Amino acid sequence: MAQLVVLGAGESGVGTAILGKKEGFEVFVSDNGSIQEKYKDVLINLGVEWEEKGHSQDRILHADLVMKSPGIPDKVPLVELLHQKNIPVISEIEFAARYTDATIIGITGSNGKTTTTMLTHHILKKGGLNVGMAGNIGDSFARMVAEKNHEFYVLEISSFQLDGIRDFKPHIAILTNISPDHLDRYDYSFEKYVASKFRITENQDESDYFIYDAEDAVIQNGLASHPIKSRLLPFALTKIVAQGAHIENENIIIKTENKTVHMNTKNVALEGKHNLKNTMAAATVANLVGIRKDSIRNSIQNFHGAPHRLEKVLKIHHVQYINDSKATNVNATFFALDSMATPVVWIVGGVDKGNDYKELMPLVREKVKAIICLGMDNTLIKEAFGNVVDLLVETFAMSEAVKVAYKIAERGDTVLLSPACASFDLFENYEDRGNQFKEAIKNL
Repeated sequence: MAQLVVLGAGESGVGTAILGKKEGFEVFVSDNGSIQEKYKDVLINLGVEWEEKGHSQDRILHADLVMKSPGIPDKVPLVELLHQKNIPVISEIEFAARYTDATIIGITGSNGKTTTTMLTHHILKKGGLNVGMAGNIGDSFARMVAEKNHEFYVLEISSFQLDGIRDFKPHIAILTNISPDHLDRYDYSFEKYVASKFRITENQDESDYFIYDAEDAVIQNGLASHPIKSRLLPFALTKIVAQGAHIENENIIIKTENKTVHMNTKNVALEGKHNLKNTMAAATVANLVGIRKDSIRNSIQNFHGAPHRLEKVLKIHHVQYINDSKATNVNATFFALDSMATPVVWIVGGVDKGNDYKELMPLVREKVKAIICLGMDNTLIKEAFGNVVDLLVETFAMSEAVKVAYKIAERGDTVLLSPACASFDLFENYEDRGNQFKEAIKNL
């Protein structure tokens, strides 16, 4: 019996254990930290051996196959040893894809991938398809493959998951955009990070499709250096494309082979230029898989966005509070600020991932009246914007940040939590950060 070792016992690790057991592997799960009780219960019920708070190196080095959870860097000594011994180390999406014949729609990008994934799933489901949504969002792909029998999967895929693929081949791949993110995992090399994103296309052939932002300079450069065999379907706001999606006279026009869909930009439920692009990408997928035009239009009109992504929380004394906690990099915050039409009290900060705040400067000058820093170390933010805004305040807890914002904001302003940073200094994750923001607003 082949030995499958699963490193990391979170959602993707436990999902892999479930599928591995079903497919006849002898499964061993190893986590260097503590395993959550809900995941321990699943492993115990499965009859799978597991360990926590350390790795049994000798046993792991006898594996036939290793699935490494996306949070574990390749530079970890144990992973380097596995590579030296030529033991295959793959990601969960690679493992799960081997056990399904479903049509896979894979979505990656520095920003917008969660919204695009949720919207694509929403349109396909409303259009009557048997479709699952997994990957970097919700249930693990492996668990879905083990327990469901979907004909389509819409997968949100991170660069870390793409780093562990070999044969993974989505029929439709989407690359929303590329901007510097997670550079600490890529030796601070932007080129390595770009290459990681383009891996979503590397196994595609002429029967597949690649949907991408034609106005993203990094993607355009990447197309020149990463040969792609699949059929190209670009989307753009300011240029006309022969195949793909563009805008003419306030209408989104989507063309794929012999089918064209038109819809008015005013009917897009999500606000902001970036969400027009996310909508174009999702609608292009729907067009490709044969969803009816009316169904596509209706689904786009009634879609509610992802939590923690430009989520309107409450309006208090004519001040709108917006939760954009999922903006964990500068590019995501750029989109958020760009979509603001009122003066902004901006809550920003956290764990800096090598951010360059310069690209935000024009928007900060134009739209931001005050900055509230929320992080253990706010030095870079203070250096970047200290002389740009009239008021900059440091805080070290969400309740404090929201109280300060409440005092500063005036009628007609927006209080925007858009941190441009990871959350791990003060919060468990971006969801915890966003939930604390919402709770603090309700307690005002």
